Amino acid sequence: MFGISGGEAIIILIVALVIIGPERVPEYAQKLKEMVKAVRSYATGATEDLKETLGPEFSDLDWRKLDPRQYDPRVIVREALLEDDAERPRPQYSASTVAAPTVRRLARGERAPFDTEAT
Repeated sequence: MFGISGGEAIIILIVALVIIGPERVPEYAQKLKEMVKAVRSYATGATEDLKETLGPEFSDLDWRKLDPRQYDPRVIVREALLEDDAERPRPQYSASTVAAPTVRRLARGERAPFDTEAT
């Protein structure tokens, strides 16, 4: 948390208790509790507002799937290398899936189109 280790956090807490004083600690603990509740309610309200704004089609959207941190190139390459080829079906290509729909076969004896400006 913020680059602070456990020992450093304890020292900061002890220094804060000395500065604040034992008589005001309950008051500040109550204020901290109220602040955490307020932040939590703001976050919940923002989430509900976002779902309401986006509409019902986005209400069941899994945001974790859209997290860019999950697309670590090292993990993707490692999974691809360790993946068994027998498990994955090979795609079957045919002339209709590879060729564009506007391509037509030439009739016997017909010359292929030639573009003199293509070079």
